This record gives sequence, structure tokens and C-alpha cells, in this order.
Amino acid sequence: MRIGRLLVLSAVAATLGAALPPVRPSAAPPEITVYHSPTCGCCKQWINYLKSNGFAVISIEQEDLSDIKAEMGVTGKLASCHTAMVQGYVIEGHVPAPDIQRLLKERPKIAGLTAPGMPGASPGMDTSKDPYDVLTFDSKGKTTVWARH
Repeated sequence: MRIGRLLVLSAVAATLGAALPPVRPSAAPPEITVYHSPTCGCCKQWINYLKSNGFAVISIEQEDLSDIKAEMGVTGKLASCHTAMVQGYVIEGHVPAPDIQRLLKERPKIAGLTAPGMPGASPGMDTSKDPYDVLTFDSKGKTTVWARH
């Protein structure tokens, strides 16, 4: 009788196991490379914010970002204090992590996202509660509103 119970329990366990989806290892966190001044405190705060929101951050400090910004199509009206790259997209300034995560999920045909200037209510700035927009931009500099905060 005891062997019969073990066989039944084994059969039930095997059936349940077959019905469950295979366990897959979790995906690696998105890797984002951030170019910023070594003396910029708000850039470092944004980097820490990204890390706390599941991004693997590569921090590259350099005094002059003008060549990086020009290479990535970031014009004066789109610019902020730091420039980042994630999975082929440019992230300019203090863009919130959920906006970047949405970008990586939806994968629109744009160059990237920007929070132009340094909005006081954005992550890493946290100096006001004033509303601000995150914009998309394409290779020609055309912008649209991606999110309102």
C-alpha cells in the first residue's frame, strides 16, 4: 500500500511539473552608459537612481561632452547635463527610469528620449514639484511628448 501511494504522488508531481512553464533565469538588467562631468552632483544622483531602479550603469566621466552630444544628435534645445546610451537609444538628461523601461519595451523608431534642461522635479534633481515633459527626438531633431511628469 505504501508503494502505491508513492507511485500516485510521483505521478501527480510529474503531471504538475509538466503543466508548469519552465523556469527561466531572469534577464540581465539593462546596461546604460552615462557620460557626465566628474564634478556634477546631480548626474551622480541620477546614476544612483538608475541603479536603484534595476539598471547596470557604466559611468564615464569627462569634462567636455560636446563631441558626445553632437555624435548622438543632441542639439542645444534637447541638451541637459549628461548623455547616456542604452540599447541603441540616447537618453539625454534626467529621464525617469519608467520612461526608459517603456522605451526599451516598446522600441519605437526614434533616436532617444530627453528631459531638456534640468527640470527641478526630475530624478536626481528633486528641487521642485514643477511639471515637466520627457520628449522623444529623431535624427532630424523632431520632438514629440513621451511622458508628462
